[in-house]
Amino acid sequence: MLDSTFRRVAAGSLLIVAPLLQTAAVVVDPGTWGDDREAVSFGDDPVLAQVQSVLYHWSWLLTAFAAFGLLHLVRRRAVALGHIAGAMTVVGYGSMSALLLTDPVSWWFGERYPAEEAERLAGEVLDLPGVVFGFTIPWLYLGIVGLPLLTVAVWRAGQAHWWVPALVAAGVLGSMLVPYGPATIPFWAMPAVALGSVGVRILRMGPADWAAFYPEAPGRTTPAS
Repeated sequence: MLDSTFRRVAAGSLLIVAPLLQTAAVVVDPGTWGDDREAVSFGDDPVLAQVQSVLYHWSWLLTAFAAFGLLHLVRRRAVALGHIAGAMTVVGYGSMSALLLTDPVSWWFGERYPAEEAERLAGEVLDLPGVVFGFTIPWLYLGIVGLPLLTVAVWRAGQAHWWVPALVAAGVLGSMLVPYGPATIPFWAMPAVALGSVGVRILRMGPADWAAFYPEAPGRTTPAS
């Protein structure tokens, strides 16, 4: 029972904390309010540049862990969709987190070279095949598509309102349609509201409600067909 309670509290807390960290990251990011070239904005305020990198890193890493909490809610309904989308989310957000190591590269170049040269050098680093095919393509897009689909599965399982996947999809996909800046803030806030509501729902579950999702037979992870 203690293990079950720990998993429930951890799952609910991560669904609240992870997207809030992402929202905080875009608010403190110097690039949100200044030059949209990271090599320039990071050089203007290297302290906040490092803070936003850390916030984004932990947000995306914890989102990958939070996906396991959502998977618990789709053990009985929308099982196939939930597990496919869950795997996409874990791989995608893990890859996003790894890419944050490129931020210090942009900051370092920005402090030592003119803006145009710093951007060129940083671009060459990001265009290395190991970066592109190891972290970017197609891995980042698995998370971008996977998280909205995972919340669709949670909704189909009857564990979230319809507006939860709608807000997550609008926030994740909509943020790609606007230039990174102040307009990104409301888009990042949408998943925070949606996933946070599911996190609160999980935290309010009683131990019996949470344990009801576990398979009845030892060794089974999906319901009998």
